[in-house]
Amino acid sequence: MSLPKTPPIEGASDFTERCLQSKTVYQGQLLHVIRDSVQLPNGAEAIREYIRHPGAAMIIALLDDKTLVLERQFRYPLGQHFIELPAGKIDPGEAPLQTAQRELLEECGYTAKRWRHLTTLHPCIGFADEKIELYLAEDLTRVPRQLEADEFLEVLHVPIATAMDWIREGKITEAKAVTGLLWAEKITQGLW
Repeated sequence: MSLPKTPPIEGASDFTERCLQSKTVYQGQLLHVIRDSVQLPNGAEAIREYIRHPGAAMIIALLDDKTLVLERQFRYPLGQHFIELPAGKIDPGEAPLQTAQRELLEECGYTAKRWRHLTTLHPCIGFADEKIELYLAEDLTRVPRQLEADEFLEVLHVPIATAMDWIREGKITEAKAVTGLLWAEKITQGLW
């Protein structure tokens, strides 16, 4: 997966690391773990281990200018329930917008007449190449949910002000949800 490069900063140094050798350590259904030998800018060598991820789409789904759709679901690695924005993995050959539309329908039971791409997020830059495409979905229509067989989640309709309180109170701690909710607050206040 090729990621867009950050625009150069005038006068900044180039300390790019160069791959010398790459080896797959593990190939799973979702994650691909790689160990690379790299040359550092000073000529020394180092090992870099990281995860290749297919990418994801996340949705700020607005019911109105004050209320949005959230989900509560159990996350096995941490053994607890989390409140999140609707999101899902990009399937092979699927465009990110298609992923967003599919996930909003499957998980939450909504379609949207208006979609807008907001930004690309890189949530785990220290150990993964995952990128998340953030979308705004408006003018929602309720339809039957189409959860996958292994999906169990609760759909919540939450005022944005309450979601912001939940962030401050530590009730919402999942990083991509926090980022998306900050975007939602700015958008609904007409600041972005």
